[in-house]
Amino acid sequence: QFPDAEIHYLTKEKFYPVIKANPYISRIYTFANDLGPLIATLKEIDFDFVVDLHRNLRSSRVRLALRKPSATFNKLNFKKWLIVNLKMDRLPDMHIVDRYFEAVRPMGVENDGQGLDYFIPVEDLLLMEDLPPSHADGFVAFVIGGMHYTKMLPEEKIIELCRLINKPVILMGGPGEHEKAERIKDLCEEKIYNACGLYNINQSASLLKMSSIVLTNDTGLMHIAAAFRKEIFSFWGNTIPAFGMYPYLPEGEGTSHIIEVKGLSCRPCSKLGYSKCPKKHFRCMMDIDTDQLSARIKV
Repeated sequence: QFPDAEIHYLTKEKFYPVIKANPYISRIYTFANDLGPLIATLKEIDFDFVVDLHRNLRSSRVRLALRKPSATFNKLNFKKWLIVNLKMDRLPDMHIVDRYFEAVRPMGVENDGQGLDYFIPVEDLLLMEDLPPSHADGFVAFVIGGMHYTKMLPEEKIIELCRLINKPVILMGGPGEHEKAERIKDLCEEKIYNACGLYNINQSASLLKMSSIVLTNDTGLMHIAAAFRKEIFSFWGNTIPAFGMYPYLPEGEGTSHIIEVKGLSCRPCSKLGYSKCPKKHFRCMMDIDTDQLSARIKV
């Protein structure tokens, strides 16, 4: 919409690989801990507008230090608190992406309706030949990791589902999921390829791009799959899609299937997640019917 505009992007070092190949970004700044020297550098640049899409203490420090016209977005923290603690739903029916667009509306930026983008560096592109022969004719990508235990489909449910799917499966996650994936693989024979911890984020994105269907917890890879317009089955435990972070797909492209157990009085129990179920039953995940779910997965 503004081809001559320069977009400068500030993020943590660990997120740099996610955006380094984005052709729409003019310059990327990263930091690990100390923002002081970076703020001094940014002050030397005559920005026209500052957009804060974190709205936390760190990002507010940068925004205020630059002393430029700026905008941020509504994090809906009070409304999230209401539904978590009092089960009063006052949340708007709006994805967080659309809330982000509210922040740039003063600049005249409009949503083009084409969904998300994700750009993979050439050096990280994988080919079907890089996979085991058993998976070279197509596969289901199964993202088994997550930031919190209560946001992850339990191991026994993953095993049930893998046994029911009549298609090769690639298990995806970080190094922390590798051992779990090995146990799953041992119980599901040759249809499983354990890719957990083997690939960086962009190589993992390349795997998603090659997949037929994506099964995933509420993770960053879920959003990357949405950028590739994949058919996505997403599992929701202690959090809910109403928080606004479900797969963001353009109309008519890709398909999002929300897999959740409705009607639980304890859900949502957190806007983030826990290391164990506070109620000890974990019904939000354990009550997912894998037989019914597998019948919906058409590969």
